[in-house]
Amino acid sequence: MFTGIVETTGTIKRLKSEGTNLVAWIDSSITAELKPDQSLSHDGVCLTVESIENNTYRVSAIAETLAKTALGSWKTGGKVNLERAMKMNDRLDGHIVQGHVDTTATCVYRENKSGSWLYSFAFPSKFAAYIIEKGSICVNGISLTAFDVSTDRFSVAIIPYTFEHTGIKDIQPGMKVNLEFDMVGKYILRSQELKTFTNPISQI
Repeated sequence: MFTGIVETTGTIKRLKSEGTNLVAWIDSSITAELKPDQSLSHDGVCLTVESIENNTYRVSAIAETLAKTALGSWKTGGKVNLERAMKMNDRLDGHIVQGHVDTTATCVYRENKSGSWLYSFAFPSKFAAYIIEKGSICVNGISLTAFDVSTDRFSVAIIPYTFEHTGIKDIQPGMKVNLEFDMVGKYILRSQELKTFTNPISQI
């Protein structure tokens, strides 16, 4: 479980295809604090640390992950937003994020607003019900607030700290990003889809 508050960025040092998997070796300032088998959010995608050597660690993205996220566009030398799993006694500064990407979006607009940056993204309209005006949205692992929401587009405003300390500054129009919608909203919509909600406890 994550919060969407990016701790640091990592640098992709090496990429390799192993069967249908994409293996990445990433250098970061928190590598010394990692352990094999730990979950780590990479641009909003939960991946497992497989091994560590010096200041670099290895992760693998399987075919399912590559098909549903933007990780297939990773390039050597690129920056990745990183967040370690949330501690139970920490403040929840962002919102509840699972690291399970729902879909990808494409950046369609970017503007420097002289104190903030405006980004607009286009996403598949079948997910329109999962995003609301002033609701939480996780973009490449960053907890943000959506506005100007339509059936297939939304915008976010980026403060200077987030711009400087995450990989959002590298996102340009035409580039894909990973989206995870608010988990609470997804459960509510699921119950509506089923039309009736049965409380199993009441049947005991």
